[in-house]
Amino acid sequence: MRPEAAYHELIRRTREESLLACCAELLGWDEETYLPRGGVAHRAEQMALLAGMQHARATDPRLGELLDILEGSPLINDPSLPVAANVRELRRLYRRHTRLPRQLVEELARVTSLAHQEWVAARTRNDFARFKPWLTKIVGLKRREAESLCDGGPLYDALLEEYEPGALSDELARLFEALRTELVPLVAAVRDSRQRTEADVLRRHFPIETQQQFCAKTAAAVGFDFARGRLDTTDHPFFTAIGPDDCRLTTRYDAHDFGAGFFGMMHEVGHGLYEQGLDAEHFGTPLGCAASLGLHESQARLWENTIGRSWAFWRNVFPQAQKAFPQTLGDVALDDWHHAVNRVELAADRVHADELTYNLHILVRFELEQALLNGDLETADLGASWQASYQRYLGVTPKNDTEGCLQDGHWASGLFGYFPTYTLGNVYGAQLFATASRELDGVDEFLADGQFRPLLEWLCDRVYRQGHRYPAAHLIERVTGAPPSHHALVRALRAKYSELYGV
Repeated sequence: MRPEAAYHELIRRTREESLLACCAELLGWDEETYLPRGGVAHRAEQMALLAGMQHARATDPRLGELLDILEGSPLINDPSLPVAANVRELRRLYRRHTRLPRQLVEELARVTSLAHQEWVAARTRNDFARFKPWLTKIVGLKRREAESLCDGGPLYDALLEEYEPGALSDELARLFEALRTELVPLVAAVRDSRQRTEADVLRRHFPIETQQQFCAKTAAAVGFDFARGRLDTTDHPFFTAIGPDDCRLTTRYDAHDFGAGFFGMMHEVGHGLYEQGLDAEHFGTPLGCAASLGLHESQARLWENTIGRSWAFWRNVFPQAQKAFPQTLGDVALDDWHHAVNRVELAADRVHADELTYNLHILVRFELEQALLNGDLETADLGASWQASYQRYLGVTPKNDTEGCLQDGHWASGLFGYFPTYTLGNVYGAQLFATASRELDGVDEFLADGQFRPLLEWLCDRVYRQGHRYPAAHLIERVTGAPPSHHALVRALRAKYSELYGV
């Protein structure tokens, strides 16, 4: 068989598999937004069936035959070309999928679909005991998955590979230690400084319907295309891509916490901009996908924090907020608002955490999920360990399990190895924005004038449309001229909080 014909067949099969994955994504989105409670058990069976069908296609021996033909051909001589990049990544995925038993894949899909709804109920009722049996079952299944994939290496690394190909837990531990060393003293200095008290302005009354309208307007202003996406409400903010022209975002609103809905929206919009910026011509192949979840999170964190909490952004957007909420914000000055959205608070909530303390929240989860997976921590002891970790790293103790070990839905969905990508996203995003600021003369002026297009086009060209042409760390180095490092993030945080609080 000629390599060209083999490649054509490989891509056809890969795109068909992607269509099945899109169906599963749609069912998952529906489950977290509009599914009636009574439909959960049936949805779990649907998800299990689709997972099994996807696994069958992903492990078809024919894929291995096609990859063998292509890997010995001149089509992949240039590693930067679409053919070479697609073959490289499809081989990696094929090797991974063929090591997983179909029965395990189906059971994980079934259990996590049911467990997510149990997590929602347990979180609402502050009842970890209700969720504990489900978490125990998920940990056991994820351990079996890791054992199938690890080749004798750390179990956690086998699961981390799903989200950040090539990343290692030892390297991440060194990154977290470097960040902890740099940021803990800075957090203490800010805490001990004379902070303004304007954070209260975020907790005035903001009617939810008006928040929804304002969030949608802002999402469109920064570049999210509502002709190819939508924004809904859920228990835990997330995004999902149903196809090249169907990106779904969600957030949650609180009538007395403006930041909950708005910054949740900005975070998910960052994901949405990445998805909408991918090259649709390559949909269903690695070239039409993000290089890693850490790179995806870099855009969520960049648009949420680097841009969304900047003075330049609010110079343009705050007058619109005052117009939308005249009774609430009519007496608030721009500088006071800017201080409020950047206030540093030692609190137990990750989703609403400030930039300085956020990575400490991720460190807690990074350590605890490794302990769960390795058997060093029993699920029955998770609540106590969570409390101890928060006291150790942030000096706070969650008031209850809803504020503690039940606050995230990731483990209910089986997403072990996911949390570190948030910190990698902070690292990648800071490095990318520093480079964009050098190459785009006057980026702050663009933002202050409400001109988001220059930055968005730069990101589309350098990051989004590249898809998975290169591994994430390689792409960062190509774009910024340096390998990924925490230094740009620390410099940006020091500069920002020194200006805000004189530390």
